[in-house]
Amino acid sequence: MLPSALRTFAVLLGLPLAALHAAQADTVPVAVAANFTAPMQKIAAAFEADTGHKAELSFGATGKFYAQITHGAPFQVLLSADDTTPARLEREGQAEPNTRFTYAIGTLVLWSAQPGYVDAQGAVLKTGDFKHLALANPKLAPYGLAATQVLDKLGLAARLQPRFVQGENIAQTFQFVATGNAPLGFVALSQVMEDGRIGKGSAWQVPASLHNPIRQDAVLLLPGKDKPAARALMNYLRSDKARAIIQAYGYSF
Repeated sequence: MLPSALRTFAVLLGLPLAALHAAQADTVPVAVAANFTAPMQKIAAAFEADTGHKAELSFGATGKFYAQITHGAPFQVLLSADDTTPARLEREGQAEPNTRFTYAIGTLVLWSAQPGYVDAQGAVLKTGDFKHLALANPKLAPYGLAATQVLDKLGLAARLQPRFVQGENIAQTFQFVATGNAPLGFVALSQVMEDGRIGKGSAWQVPASLHNPIRQDAVLLLPGKDKPAARALMNYLRSDKARAIIQAYGYSF
């Protein structure tokens, strides 16, 4: 938001506030975990309308972003799909200390584009005669790691491993299922939620007790250290408006 002194100055000069926003506007490059695509697009639009700053969004797997950041990619903010990658970047001197916080806690679902295919208890994993099970690469994507933890706890990992179809990230995994290339797969609840419920197909919301918490942390990266737009976005993510958008997609805090 504009400081009150600048607002007053604008009014005295008869300037529209939008013009003052534009004069101060800057662009912040943001690396965003693929599961957070839809909510972040809405947050970025609201952020630009409220502050004048533009968030330039890149979506992908957290593991790939880590590699890019350590090789000099000019991202100023990282919205990770886990809490370990931002902490690691902080330890390695790639992120500004004491800026890391959890912006969302994710929910894993087993989903099929076919109505009635996935039951409410996930028993289809044991009883279903399916050829492929989609999940994100567990080495790159925290939602993929959570999926393997679920299968381990259910004692199904060895049996189902030959049926795995791995997406590079959770967005590609979702596409495998949405297009029917895999009849079911583990995706983020945010990808299939519409107006507070599963928008289409069928799903089992995986109990949080079956995998480690999917704590998604944000961190200010070194290229954003002295950038007002980057710091403004970090603050905006904790605003009531942003948190309402995040909750609408099935995340908690």
